[in-house]
Order: sequence, then structure tokens, then C-alpha cells
Amino acid sequence: MRALIVDDERLARAELRRLLAAHPEIEVVGEAQNGEEALTLIGKLAPGLLFLDIQMPALGGFDLLERLDDMPQVIFTTAYDQYAIQAFEVSALDYLLKPIAPVRLASALAKVRPQPGAAPDTRAARRMERVFVRDGERCWILHLSDIFLLESEGNYTRVCFGAERPLLRRSLNVMEEQLDPALFFRANRQQIVNLKWIDKVDLSIAGGLTVTLRGGRTIEMSRRQSSRLREILSL
Repeated sequence: MRALIVDDERLARAELRRLLAAHPEIEVVGEAQNGEEALTLIGKLAPGLLFLDIQMPALGGFDLLERLDDMPQVIFTTAYDQYAIQAFEVSALDYLLKPIAPVRLASALAKVRPQPGAAPDTRAARRMERVFVRDGERCWILHLSDIFLLESEGNYTRVCFGAERPLLRRSLNVMEEQLDPALFFRANRQQIVNLKWIDKVDLSIAGGLTVTLRGGRTIEMSRRQSSRLREILSL
């Protein structure tokens, strides 16, 4: 697993690298001393795992995640335990309090999922798998398969999963370019649906299709997109 260490403290980065030497399955491909540097390195190195400090000057850990298009797995590292609850709401793999104990590091690494064998220069061909969403003090790292609907709200996108409806700071058109078309379908100008969440499809009065998602939410398809959906679903 290719990993990037992001921490503004040089000694903390050195100590984590030393601890990781006992885990040959983790390849540390780089270090970043701030969020801006991390953005550049993530784009170049395409790590599958981030060891991410939450509290950093200018661009903190949560701010960094909000700017990522291709979300790696995340293990938070911080000296401030008041962030523990928030970090776990984010659905990170784990939360390590500094100074990091070797047994806690081993426990966190046991949760890491294997990284697909894609070279860094093929990252442009990969579709988004996870997305970071923030709503006030609450944050989530979402697997896209858990999102059943995306709705346009100006330059923002409302992300619908479970009972949550937070706003993402990206337009629906930008999101559409990053989504897997085998999983997500543009229903109309305002909405993109997860095909896996479709429960039933009915003919609408206007001649198009009305889709009912699991949970009961109904979506009106444009006539043009209704024809495309018929082809996809072999209706």
C-alpha cells in the first residue's frame, strides 16, 4: 500500500516513518508538511493511504479532504483528542493520538483495504470512489455506492445518503464528470440517480419515465433521458 504522511511537524513525520518501518506492506512514497504541499503530492503520487494530521496552519486536514477529487483511505494523526468523535464521523479508517503507540498503529493498519494496482500516471482514467462531504461540524467520507441521489443547488450539489442531505461545494456538472456512468445516471438537469438504488420504473403522464428509489423517493426523467434509461435497463 502506497502511503503519504501529511503533518506540519518534522519530528512527528520522522517518528511515524520509523514506526511504519515495521510494516513492510506500507510503502511511504512521500511526506508533506502542509495541506497545499499534500494536494500537489497526492496528484503526483496517487497514494492509497493518507496519514493525515488534522490541525495544520492554513489548510487543515478536513479542509484538504474537501478539496480532493480522488479520495484515498485516511488514518488521522493528531495531538488533540477533542477531534476523535468528529474524525470517526468522517468514517476514516482510524484515529491515532500522538505520541502514536506501535500497537495502535498496527490496529489501524489492520483496517486498510488493498489498493488497486494502478500506477500513478493512470489516475486520470480512474473514477471517483469516495468523496468528502462537510456540513458544519459534521463530516463524512462516503463511498459513492451509499449515495442514492445527487441534486443541483446552484454551484453546489446536495448529496443524499441515509437520512443525511449535506451540500457539497461542487456543481452537479463537475460531479457528473467524475462519476462512474455505469453506476450514476443523469435523470434531468437537476438530478443524478444511483442506478443500483432504483426500485421500480413507471411510465409518466407526459410520456417519460418516473423512477422510484429504494425508500420511496420518486424522480421524473426528462423525455430524452427516459429513452437512454430504457436502453440501459433494457426496458
